[in-house]
Amino acid sequence: MQHTVPNWLLIIAGLGQIFTALIYPYIRHKVFDWYNDVKQLKPLNQEIAKTYGRYIQGLNFSFGLITILLTDDLKNGSKLAIAISGLIAAYWIGKVATQIAYYPMYDIPKKALFKFGGYFMNILFTLFALVFAWLFIINCMLFFNI
Repeated sequence: MQHTVPNWLLIIAGLGQIFTALIYPYIRHKVFDWYNDVKQLKPLNQEIAKTYGRYIQGLNFSFGLITILLTDDLKNGSKLAIAISGLIAAYWIGKVATQIAYYPMYDIPKKALFKFGGYFMNILFTLFALVFAWLFIINCMLFFNI
């Protein structure tokens, strides 16, 4: 039996990850008023917060590029495919877990755009977690001939 994740689903996930990277500055600025909050930190902590924000943005963009440009390599059952699909799966599963555990405690602006945008982003994060967990499992099955 041949196990595989369809290329079209990986392409959608890749595009979605790039979208999250591109929309991230807007969300920080317009939804969370993040920059004003960061200004209240000490200068070193401001730079640390900004750096971590860029890491998140860079990882999302990079994961999207890897997914789109290396689709076949990402699902070939090699050790590297297992490692990369496992890394991306863990990243998005962690994001979804954090979203569920911590974010409901905070008040997000009530505008309809932000409300529906929040639902859309949560659906995207869950899609990424499911797709890459599935890909990781299939890569493991291929590697171990299961």
